[in-house]
Amino acid sequence: MNIKYVFLIVVALVCLSSFVESAASGKKNGKLQIGVKHRPAECTRKTTKGDVLKIHYTGSLLDNGEKFDSSVDRGTPFEFTLGEGQVIKGWDNGLLNMCIGEKRKLTIPPSLGYGAQGAGAKIPGNSYLVFDTELIDIVSNIYDDEQ
Repeated sequence: MNIKYVFLIVVALVCLSSFVESAASGKKNGKLQIGVKHRPAECTRKTTKGDVLKIHYTGSLLDNGEKFDSSVDRGTPFEFTLGEGQVIKGWDNGLLNMCIGEKRKLTIPPSLGYGAQGAGAKIPGNSYLVFDTELIDIVSNIYDDEQ
């Protein structure tokens, strides 16, 4: 085989491996990533701290794509109060300013998820989490009575 072709193949492989490595590290940059998958045409109210939300979600591990939980599979949206520490910080931050009917993909670093300890047998420590979410309803706001 011509040495010129061998050299070109080696250079191409090095470039490809660098690209793959940088793409993978981009997903694991330690920051919350919020991707809007669907935004409704009309949005009369956005989520704020204190809102009681109904959310459908599917959670999986970034490393292997393994699903660890899903309200969709159970057929019942999950209800919680935004910004009150009832859920992981990645949710409290990533679901702000969301419209009813909006769908988001959250990629959550361990620091905003379950940290070094993980959660149960399905979420190892230091795991990056991916949540596909859909805001079903804003039920109320816990601060409405105080105003």
